[in-house]
Amino acid sequence: MKKPAATQGMHHLAIYVNQLEACVQFYTELLGMKIEWRPDTDNVYLSSGSDNLALHRAPQAIAHDQPQVLDHIGFICRRPEDVNDWHEYLLDAEVEMASPVKDHRDGARSFYCRDPDGNAVQMIYHPPLSQG
Repeated sequence: MKKPAATQGMHHLAIYVNQLEACVQFYTELLGMKIEWRPDTDNVYLSSGSDNLALHRAPQAIAHDQPQVLDHIGFICRRPEDVNDWHEYLLDAEVEMASPVKDHRDGARSFYCRDPDGNAVQMIYHPPLSQG
């Protein structure tokens, strides 16, 4: 069988959350995503233009004492300095930080914070994607 044409990349992610409204507020008010579609009270689709993040209310409470299957969600920054600006902005908003700003040996710069549901969110300057 012939391999299909290449995809246009991964631009959609769906996650279950316990605190749906708090997560919607985090991603819209702090990170600037827009609500694209809210089909019902348990599902919200967000976008920052070229992506789609679906937040689904967990059908049963997700235990936070269990290892997280999804390691983290990443948001690409255009410049290394933008990572620092996001870090300061989210600190001022009293968002829980999971790491300090770090420069990586591949030229990337990033830090991790947590959304209201405890999901790790990375703000990252990654040269191959940031400059594209």
